[in-house]
Parts: sequence; C-alpha cells; structure tokens
Amino acid sequence: MESEDSVRLRLEELHKDLGKKQRFEEAVSTIISLLQDRYPTASPSLRKSFYSVICRVATVLKTRFTAPGFWLSGLKLFQFSLTLLSDHSERQHLEACLAQAKETLHQIDNPSPASQSNSSNGGYLFEGHLTVDPEPPQPQWLVQSNLLTAAAAALSNAESSQGPAENSNTSENAANILQALIENLDNAVDGFMDLEMASGPPRVPPASKEVVAKLPVITITDEVLAKLGRDVQCAICRENLAVDDKMQELPCKHTFHPPCLKPWLDEHNSCPICRHELPTDDHKYESWKEREKEAEEERKGAANAVRGGEYMYI
Repeated sequence: MESEDSVRLRLEELHKDLGKKQRFEEAVSTIISLLQDRYPTASPSLRKSFYSVICRVATVLKTRFTAPGFWLSGLKLFQFSLTLLSDHSERQHLEACLAQAKETLHQIDNPSPASQSNSSNGGYLFEGHLTVDPEPPQPQWLVQSNLLTAAAAALSNAESSQGPAENSNTSENAANILQALIENLDNAVDGFMDLEMASGPPRVPPASKEVVAKLPVITITDEVLAKLGRDVQCAICRENLAVDDKMQELPCKHTFHPPCLKPWLDEHNSCPICRHELPTDDHKYESWKEREKEAEEERKGAANAVRGGEYMYI
C-alpha cells in the first residue's frame, strides 16, 4: 500500500491536472478512487489534503469548466465525499457544492422555452458541414460591431438617396439600428472587457472594500517612532510620522495613513513600497490571476524538467 506521503504527492499532481480541461474528468475519477481506498484510514493531515483537492474541483467548475460533463463528474465526487467526510463545516460546504451542481445540471436538462425553440432549428453550416448542435449565439462584441457597420451603411445610403421618401425610410432604418446599439451598450462594454481580459493582462480592479476595512490600524508611539527613526515618512503623502498618528498596516507589514491608503488602493491596489496586491471583489480578475499563477507554475515545472534533462547529459 502507498505511504501517506505518496498519496499526498498524487493529490498535489491531481490538483494541477484539474486546471487542464482534457484531464479534468480523469482527475476527478482518480480522486474518487483514492477517497474510497485511503480516506477511511487517513490521518487528519491527509484528510485535509483530500478536502483541499475536492474544494479545488468546486472552484474550477464555478469559474472555468462549465460544460455538463464536467458538472456531472463534480456531482459524483460531491455525493461520494459526503458519505465519508464527518467534519461539520466541511460537510456544509460540500452540501452547498452538491446543491449548485444539481441546480446547474437541472437548468441544462430543462432549458427555458426560448432556448428550446432555438434548438429546434437544428444544426448550422460550419466549414462545409452541417452540425448536430444549434448555432451558438454570437459574442456581444460581435453583435455590436455588426450594428455599427449596419448603422454606418444606412447613414451612407441616406446621404446618397435622391428621393425624399427613400431618404426618409433610410434615415428611419439608421435611427432604429442606432437605437438598438444604444440599448445594448452596457452589454457591448462587458463584451469588450471580456475580450481584453482574454487577450492580455487586465487592469487591476480596486482592492476589496471588506479587505481594506479589516486592515489593522496602529497608533504611532514614542517607542514605535524611535524604532522606525525620526525621519520615517508615509510613502504616499511623504509627510513625516508623528506620535499619535494613526497608521493602517497592509499584510506586507508596511503602514500608511488611512486617508492616504484608501484612494491609493482604489487606484493602484498594491503596496506603494513592495507592490504587494490585495484581493479584489472582481471574480473575473481573481479567476484570471489564479489561471496565471497555475500557468507560471507549469512553466517553471517545464523549465526545471528541461534543466534536469540537460544535467543528465553533462
């Protein structure tokens, strides 16, 4: 039988595999097998490792892989895990994950009448072949682009029209298209933001208000000032600190005047000294950060593997 250290290493590898779409379902199946074989006799620390990787499955399903097959795999894992886990808080979290999986699969199996009528139209022509599935909806940014093109064409036709009646009809058509564009402007902005996030690093959103509110506030005393030095400044406003100054402390242990720190975090969301970044309330951005972290770990792993191969041949 494998040692607990070996099982823990396997769970770490599975944690990484869950971030790869082509390996997700196989990884979940392996986790279920390991739970069945090792969880009943596992030590408390190994049980925590099992719980951590189960939570990772829930996170990936909510933020990345939302197809029915992935949710079905997660549903089976959550159901089986609840037969083993005994910790009350862990069971509560898994019950919530299970409920969300059931709700998501129910919505997929019982679509709204509008989506049912759309699916009855059959497949669509793609690269010379008729597909089985209905044509997916166009992304919002493309819808807006088409509307802009149609509006420009209609206005151009209005300018070149000779007859008053024709000119009136063309202008009315252009006005209708522009009205549709205005009504969908919010969706267009969201679409372009999604496109920007997909194509490169997004702009860092403001720090979470809840996180900022919980940052500890300390009072500068003679002892603290003597330790820091008499010429120490707030790095934002550049004023020297004085006794009885209130200072807010970031997780990186750097401190700043609260009135200086909040607008800075709203604009930059990073420590002015070491660039430590705080969590945000933007779920899309936090998901992007998590994907970038995983990708960086994979790049480091690949680089280490290459270097290891080079040493073997030296």
